[in-house]
Amino acid sequence: MLNYDYIILGAGISGCSVAFELSKHSDNILLIDKLASGAAGASGAAGAFLSPLLGKPNDFKDLVSKSLQYSTNFYKQNFAKYIDNCGTTRIPQNKEDAKKFKSYAEHMDFEYKKENDGYYFKIGSVVNSYGVCKAMLESSETKVTTKFNYEVRSIVYEHDIWHINNEIKAKNIIFTTGSDVALIDQFYLNIRAVWGRRIDISTTTEFSHNYHKACSISKSTRNRSHKNIISIGATHHRSEEEVNDISSDTQELLKKANDIKTLENVEIIKHYVGARACSIDYFPIVGEIIDSKKTLAEFPYLVNGTNVDSKRFTRFKNLYVLTGVGGRGFVLAPYLAKQLVEHIVNGKELDENIQIDRLFKREVKRHTNPLGI
Repeated sequence: MLNYDYIILGAGISGCSVAFELSKHSDNILLIDKLASGAAGASGAAGAFLSPLLGKPNDFKDLVSKSLQYSTNFYKQNFAKYIDNCGTTRIPQNKEDAKKFKSYAEHMDFEYKKENDGYYFKIGSVVNSYGVCKAMLESSETKVTTKFNYEVRSIVYEHDIWHINNEIKAKNIIFTTGSDVALIDQFYLNIRAVWGRRIDISTTTEFSHNYHKACSISKSTRNRSHKNIISIGATHHRSEEEVNDISSDTQELLKKANDIKTLENVEIIKHYVGARACSIDYFPIVGEIIDSKKTLAEFPYLVNGTNVDSKRFTRFKNLYVLTGVGGRGFVLAPYLAKQLVEHIVNGKELDENIQIDRLFKREVKRHTNPLGI
């Protein structure tokens, strides 16, 4: 039976980021995914735009700003080939939105300048989603073993070791499976699969940098035929059910893109679709997984809202999760992976806004019979 110190389940941007960080501390890591390669699911379908979150100060904006600063530097320092730090112009969608933008000006976290009806941010970037995930694994290939096209059917804890499919052993397991949390089987892990789309097109219209309005458009690059290649990301064009009518969905994306700048001589190159993992409060979910059955058996009054120090909760030993990054996966994942690995390896406390604990406490109070007893 194969033995590892760490097994990471899920090879999207979160899993690849965790693998990259863990490889600094261990040479016995296995990354598993049921698909054929890294970033073969939602991460590969992402537009992977990095841009500031506008608004007045709040905890979520603070998290995004910290992550954006960290992740931009992370990609530039480690994977410069796969990031284009070309800047992004954010454009209000309507007059009401324009008023909000104006009120946000004094709270901008990053350098900007007014540009026609919008605001240009120098820090804005776009990442090659598939390329950077692949590069993360290849850069640590001597320390991270990968196993693709592998379906995890069972996870059992025996004698201080986790067993996967009775074939692989691990001291620690980290779930980075996005919206698919069925294997964790904990009622409080409330994740919404929000479907988003992206299309790559060729056009004679040129874009000198990224734009964002009701969708995101990437800076154009030239192909051998001297046509401009751009990506249109479904930042706001999303639904909680998978959209199967590609033609109408594509036309809606093109309409939103044309509202930013008229696209001439358009040819569709490729369609992408993926399910983004979103939590009910939009914050990511990070940390050691709580055993809800044992914790509620010890503290049944949690359902009434009684406060209990989360350090007293019973947790599944050496079983962790990083999910719920939503549409900002390429902004959040490198920063969160750094925090999680420092928590696992060095015992560094996680920020309470990203901890799995806050979700458990909320969901326990929302369910009158959380364990179905």
